[in-house]
Amino acid sequence: MENTQKVNLRQSKKFRERLHGWIILFILIAGSVVILSPLLWMISTSLKTPQEIAQYPPSFLPDSFQFSNYLKAWQTAPFTRWTLNTLLIAVIGTIGSVFINSLVAYSFAKIRFKGRNFLFVLVLSTMLIPGFVTMVPQYILFSKLGWINTYLPLIVPSFLGSAFFIFLLRQFSLTIPNELLDAAVLDGANHFQIWWHIMVPLTKPALITVAIFSFNGAWNDLLGPLLYLNDESLYTLQIGMQTFKGQMQTQWHYLMSMSVMVLAPVVLLFFFFQKHFIEGSNISGGIK
Repeated sequence: MENTQKVNLRQSKKFRERLHGWIILFILIAGSVVILSPLLWMISTSLKTPQEIAQYPPSFLPDSFQFSNYLKAWQTAPFTRWTLNTLLIAVIGTIGSVFINSLVAYSFAKIRFKGRNFLFVLVLSTMLIPGFVTMVPQYILFSKLGWINTYLPLIVPSFLGSAFFIFLLRQFSLTIPNELLDAAVLDGANHFQIWWHIMVPLTKPALITVAIFSFNGAWNDLLGPLLYLNDESLYTLQIGMQTFKGQMQTQWHYLMSMSVMVLAPVVLLFFFFQKHFIEGSNISGGIK
């Protein structure tokens, strides 16, 4: 009798665990469908004709897949040049952001100097200043320097540090034992050597996280190029996509096609580095 009750209890427990797992799986699938619906609709629209887009009620799947929309959209404007422009800004800005923010974070985390905590709080306080407040002074400054209609206003700020990235890297660096740095000092290493040979390898996940955020921000930036770039040959993809928006009618099939192509590099970047991104976001797991 007791054995039968134990078997029933185990079966009941297994059933509850399976039911709990199926409920969680259903919730995750339902949430994924809701989140991915706009993306799937964008892809579907990019493969439709203008007549199918305008019909009512709308249909999710096109009658015939118009893959030629992607080629035609690309040929309507110098998108190859605009892609190279965007890639140049994003890559250089990402390199500068990772390099400078890592150095500053290392100094706040591992170098003891007078006023360190005050300076760190001062850096964090800059996050409270809205970007629109500094927009006009920055434009005046870059105008006085003669940087308007160049890439300098879009690249140079990346080499000046970001409060959020400094905070992220500093918190990650604090989890690295000081004994490793003390051993390097005994071997005669200076601060730059310690940063390069110890901190950079151990903070790799956090650095990749900063790189993803920096690249994504530069790649999708519309306001910056819109303010500082006047020459069409200097345009980025985000400005170039506005060419499909006319005064009378928007070419939605071309606009959605270009949106898919612009979105693809960012999605692939996160897909290939998602493991490091998750590790880098965990500021309490610097070293195992």
